[in-house]
Amino acid sequence: MHPLLSEDPWKSLELWYREAEAAGESMVDAMALATVDAKGQPRARIVLYKGIIEGKVAFFTNYRSPKALEIGGNPRVALTFHFRSLTRQVRLEGCAVKLSAEASDAYFATRPRESQIGAWASPQSEVIATREELERRTDEVRARFGQGAVPRPDFWGGFGVEVERFEFWLGAEFRLHDRFVYTPAGVGWRGQRLAP
Repeated sequence: MHPLLSEDPWKSLELWYREAEAAGESMVDAMALATVDAKGQPRARIVLYKGIIEGKVAFFTNYRSPKALEIGGNPRVALTFHFRSLTRQVRLEGCAVKLSAEASDAYFATRPRESQIGAWASPQSEVIATREELERRTDEVRARFGQGAVPRPDFWGGFGVEVERFEFWLGAEFRLHDRFVYTPAGVGWRGQRLAP
């Protein structure tokens, strides 16, 4: 195994993330999420990594968004981290499941108040006529909650990806990169080197 990797891919993911953070990686939390729609069309977008929650790679979204609806129809997803400053990437594959209401509540409570209000106000990915319409909706939500706490909407929360495959990529000269894949092996993981 490579000296920058552990026998446990979860530990390697956490280590690489911390190293990228320490290196000043721009948008270190950004990860590409790929889903498949009902017609079999792959779709990808950037979501924000929110750590390992309930033993899964976590992100949060509107449960009425296209990505959430696609996960509802086919929970198989892929995630990719690109740590450009370290010339590394991590690819993950597995199934996405909703996190518990308690986990979603706990994360929602840490968000800035305006982001909490935005979760209520934005009909994510739906067509709206103007920016003014979005601002009007936001003002209505502010008025609704006043100075009180903003509860988490039931249509907003977390997903966790139950990872079934990890791939770690380290860039090297002349495109002779180092690649390692981890797949389940009984109670642990089996690591193998891949050709670049």
